[in-house]
Amino acid sequence: MKPVILVTGGTGYIGSHTVVELLEEKMEVVIIDNLSNSEREVLDGIAGITGTRPHFEEVDLRDRKATYGVFEKYPRIDAIIHFAAFKAVGESVEKPLDYYENNLLSLIHLLEAMHKYRVGHMVFSSSCTVYGEPDSVPVTEDAPIKKANSPYGNTKQISEEIMQDWLNASRDKSIIALRYFNPIGAHPSALIGELPTGIPNNLVPFITQTAAGIRDCLNVFGDDYNTPDGSAIRDYINVVDLARAHVVAIRRLLEGNQKAAFEVFNLGTGKGLSVFEVIAAFEKATGQKLNYRIVDRREGDVEQVYADTRYANQELGWKAEKGIEETLRSAWEWEKQIRSKKATS
Repeated sequence: MKPVILVTGGTGYIGSHTVVELLEEKMEVVIIDNLSNSEREVLDGIAGITGTRPHFEEVDLRDRKATYGVFEKYPRIDAIIHFAAFKAVGESVEKPLDYYENNLLSLIHLLEAMHKYRVGHMVFSSSCTVYGEPDSVPVTEDAPIKKANSPYGNTKQISEEIMQDWLNASRDKSIIALRYFNPIGAHPSALIGELPTGIPNNLVPFITQTAAGIRDCLNVFGDDYNTPDGSAIRDYINVVDLARAHVVAIRRLLEGNQKAAFEVFNLGTGKGLSVFEVIAAFEKATGQKLNYRIVDRREGDVEQVYADTRYANQELGWKAEKGIEETLRSAWEWEKQIRSKKATS
């Protein structure tokens, strides 16, 4: 019998790519999403890639009754992957209460439902932001959890604390928190990818929209950091590589191979790239010249952070495989596909 995996935020960027990987591993998928930062048409892209349309429930996890209703409708859920959260660092600084309400209340309702409906396992979408401004790089899972630089980062820290406290009172449950670094790129089919609403908050969609002429200019937030070229350094991981790690984590839980009730793994490439290096890589990979300008640093950003991935590589048997130029080409093909679809609609 196929495992049934509930994926919250499953029509979002990382969620949709993970749903594809789950379906291709012959798992049954139920998606919960309120479509606040995604579109229903993403389901068409998932079906186009896999030949299977996942179950879909338009539900806001802040609504406890509606959340419970999904568990009533699908009584055989084996595990959960929890993506549903607001995720923009800059926006969280401007709207902190929105982030605390959405990100924490959604998690609490989901944990309550896990207890009520006897679901034993969860993979949690966490973030390298829990490390704040790290003392040293690359960052290991044992690095201290520093004061968060943004309300978004703080919601991830608090969420991890909530889950650990809950697990102490729920001996038959297990959770793996995957601390992402910077997911970029799109599925090689160009049928799904990152689809930001309004002005993008992440670097690569801003790059592709600038290259496509949607944006006049790319903003580089600061060139005076203490880095080799002055721009901030991040660990950029292909979203398909990231999605595959979730399948590995789900199998680890379902097979009972976890070493503790709460485990954490860093997911990245293990290599940091500056903003200017990403711009250069995009131009080389696509032949598109970018217009950019230097602006003030963005509140909430850290100077540099990239992963030490050895623990995830060894313990999960997972490794990021796709290079930066391949990844940026996939993002550009996705952007062109979006523009083509809009031009003909």
